[in-house]
Amino acid sequence: MPLLPAPAVAVIAAVNHLLGQAAWARMKLQPFAGQYAKISLPPFSAVFSVTPEGLIAPSAGAEPAVSIDLPASTPFLALQGHAAIGRAARISGSAEFAQNLGYVLQHLRWDVEEDLSRIFGDIVSHRLVASAHAFAANQKKRAMNVAENISEYLIEEHPTLVHRHAIADFSAAVDHLRDDVARLEKRIQRLS
Repeated sequence: MPLLPAPAVAVIAAVNHLLGQAAWARMKLQPFAGQYAKISLPPFSAVFSVTPEGLIAPSAGAEPAVSIDLPASTPFLALQGHAAIGRAARISGSAEFAQNLGYVLQHLRWDVEEDLSRIFGDIVSHRLVASAHAFAANQKKRAMNVAENISEYLIEEHPTLVHRHAIADFSAAVDHLRDDVARLEKRIQRLS
């Protein structure tokens, strides 16, 4: 096994842990056992192979069957969702391998509750995960409320922004005025 930097080893271990929780994902990768893939995210690049068990193993110096090049802006695109990353990625090589690998990477999810249940038990882990989801939903709701309040303040009380309905109304009025001017010009041309 080649000597890899600690972050690469941690990423491979994390992906293999997730693959270990998802039998469907390992089954999807098993037909590509022995093939190599390269994922590049500047300034990092990793080449790995698929094992017969459907896990991944680090590799070096091998010719990849598929290369996935991600732009440096990928961390920001991740905030927009997997679809944004997929649109920005440049993929070359085996289409079938790339499609299966992309599907697995997009749909692979961490079963936090399963991992916590090994430490705390089923009931406590279920409650921890439920509490975390409730907390996240509450924070999202609060953030939306703050954004709406700031927007309302900047539109209504301290007019710095214009409400989209006002812009739409103004645009409709400008279009109507343009049409009226065009009709008036035609009448003037007829009279001359």
